[in-house]
This record gives sequence, C-alpha cells and structure tokens, in this order.
Amino acid sequence: MKSVLNSPYLFWLLLALPSIPMTMGLVSGGAAEPLLHPTGEFAARFMIIAMIISPFRLMFPKNRFWLWMMRRRRYLGVAAFCYALAHTVLYIVDMGSLANVLGEALLLGIWTGWLAMFIFLPLAITSNDRSVKLLGTNWKRLQQTVYIAAIATLLHWIFVHNNVGPALVHFVPLAALELYRIWKGNGLKRAAREQTQIN
Repeated sequence: MKSVLNSPYLFWLLLALPSIPMTMGLVSGGAAEPLLHPTGEFAARFMIIAMIISPFRLMFPKNRFWLWMMRRRRYLGVAAFCYALAHTVLYIVDMGSLANVLGEALLLGIWTGWLAMFIFLPLAITSNDRSVKLLGTNWKRLQQTVYIAAIATLLHWIFVHNNVGPALVHFVPLAALELYRIWKGNGLKRAAREQTQIN
C-alpha cells in the first residue's frame, strides 16, 4: 500500500484528473473558450501549491507530509506548466488568428500571461535531475524566477477577469507564507552567524 501511495504514476494521475473532463469536452466538440478559465486556474493553483511547500517545511520541519510533498514539488511545477500550455493553446484557438492574438498582446492582462508562460517554459524543461547537475548553482537561480511568474500570473488573473477577489483568495496565502519563509530564513542565518562568532 505504501509503495502505491508513493508511486509517481499515481501522483501524476491525481494531477491530471482536472484535465479529464476538459479533454472530454473538447473531444465531444466543445468550444475552447469555456476551458480558458479552468486551465488557467489550475495552472495557478499547482504553481501556488509548489511554492508553499518550502514555507510549510520551515514551519513544520518534522512533518512527514510536507517532506513527502517536497519530493514531489517538481511534478507540481511541471503540471502547472502543462495547464498553462493548455491555457495558451486554447487562447490562441479561441482568438481565431495570429492577427487577433497580436492585436491585444500589449494589454496588461495579456502580456503578463505571456510573460508567466515564457518563464514557466525553461522551469519545466529543467525540472529533472540531469539539469540540476548540469546547471549547478544556476539551477536554483533559474527556479527562483517563478516569483516573477507568480506576480505576472496574479496581474493576468486580475486584469483579464476584472475581478480582484478570486485572485487574492489564491495569492494572499502564498504571499503570507513567503513572507514567513523570508523572516524565518533570515532568523536562521542570523542565529548561525551568532553561533559562529561565539565559537
């Protein structure tokens, strides 16, 4: 039972579950437009879940669940990219032509979405052990660009839907946890420096 729960295939299946009714809707002849919001929302949700794992690990260092989640953080990041890619493809299809896409590309709610997508791309490509070894310390710097993607995603959500509430429900907890992570991290560094000075 434990091996089944720890199976990456089961985890991938869970991440793919929201896409099943979406895919069925498209296959049965449904339009692209109704799927724009759910694909974008799940992209944001999986990104947020991946980002809150580190703060919760700091908050509960001995908690097995958050250790288990830490080991699967890359899966969540790749899933966020896959839903963002589906969101982008559906958007292009819904717009109908490249001219229409370019015609609104400079709108704040649109270019922020493209910015988030372009940041997600290299993050997803390098979410593997080989890239970690090849990039070394640069891998972590690259992964930190997800914070820019998060801000871009928040702006995209707000200005496309002209509705602040749902976006803030998702992003305010993330911001609070990231502030905690920074505060806690600075405290640990300060304690380590003081201990070094004592020794």
